[in-house]
Amino acid sequence: MRNARLALLAIFVGMLGLLALPDVVQAQSAGQAAVPADSGEYLARAGNCVVCHSTPGGKPFAGGLKMATPMGAIYATNITPDKETGIGSYSLEEFSAAIRLGVAKDGHRLYPAMPYPSYAKMTDADVKALYDYFMTKVPAVKQTTPASEIAGWYGQRWQMRFWNWINLDTAAYKPKPDYDADWNRGAYLVQGLGHCGACHTPRDRIFAERALDETGSLFLSGALLDNWSAPNLAGDVNTGLGRWSEQDIAEFLKSGHSRWGTAFGTMIEVVNNSTQFLTDGDRTAIARYLKSLPPAVDQGQRPWVYSSTATEKLKKRDYSDRGAAIYARQCESCHVNDGGGRGMHLPSLGGNPAVLDPSAASLINVTLNGSSRLIVGGVPDQYRMPQFRLALKDQEVADVVTFIRQSWGNKASPVTAEEVAAMRKLTDPASDQIIVLRMR
Repeated sequence: MRNARLALLAIFVGMLGLLALPDVVQAQSAGQAAVPADSGEYLARAGNCVVCHSTPGGKPFAGGLKMATPMGAIYATNITPDKETGIGSYSLEEFSAAIRLGVAKDGHRLYPAMPYPSYAKMTDADVKALYDYFMTKVPAVKQTTPASEIAGWYGQRWQMRFWNWINLDTAAYKPKPDYDADWNRGAYLVQGLGHCGACHTPRDRIFAERALDETGSLFLSGALLDNWSAPNLAGDVNTGLGRWSEQDIAEFLKSGHSRWGTAFGTMIEVVNNSTQFLTDGDRTAIARYLKSLPPAVDQGQRPWVYSSTATEKLKKRDYSDRGAAIYARQCESCHVNDGGGRGMHLPSLGGNPAVLDPSAASLINVTLNGSSRLIVGGVPDQYRMPQFRLALKDQEVADVVTFIRQSWGNKASPVTAEEVAAMRKLTDPASDQIIVLRMR
């Protein structure tokens, strides 16, 4: 919900960005004719299937995306209706077994990087609609999926039979009569198609999510994934969504922005390719469900309260605090000396849940590598977080991140140069591509 002036500015700047940026992949506009919420195309958007099963610049759903796991790399499969290399020969029953049980047509077991424990909650009607979409609307592409790079004991897929026996609940979602239709719709989308827990719920030693719904205390309590800290989505007052309103959450899902923060890291792909395409009703339903979740971690903590101490020092050019001079030189022009940012597009750092996160992984990563662009309604965001991996040494990144985590009322743990060095080795700069993929 931007005002008209900002919207016009965004369109103008975004059009310039489209001309200037390399390798832009234009999307179907979110402003096009609405796709019915019970159609397979809409459900594929809700499940964000296109991101995992496509590569930038490649054909939609043709697979090949390399996915890192603790045991080695795997590659997303071709799910176009090609009969030789895709799923064109799958029956509805075989398709359902693959996405809800993790069993492919030839009987081999899928790894839970494919979120079938979440998709198991899908209704039969939605599974059929999704099947019909892939079989009749998605162009067939002949493209062989590279072999998994998981070797040794972990590469023995038959073991997944026992993993499923321990961890997989095959029951479809059943609405809870004590809650209204919006809450149940939100629960269905979050737990099922949206598979939010796959990133935001911590996993145990055998890589199973520690909870699959709100009955588990760790459900959506935040988790480390691919060198990012997927944030807490429960009701925790500082690190979760405790201070967010339903409107804040719905706006974030639509635009990637809210008064409490901006999407970055892998959440860029979710907004770009999935949540912006949902109906307002579905985004509101998701927000209602998330706001019903109790605190998962920091019960009893005092809510964040702004402190002006760092602000007053920066105003006086007192850079005696660790990292203050770097902040003034590199960060203050966008995030301001009071850490308040400049509206939703240059977010506040004071009280920001990503800043207060017990893990500094996301803050280190985005400082080193910057962020890709959001693109909503076909228009690229005019702002993006720049990378500082070349401009700042490890100790300097540690110092400025520590300053941010301990200023303006923030009370998060400091960061070491060793943490930054480790992150630098494991990560690459954010892509200049606008990663929004066509569905067909």
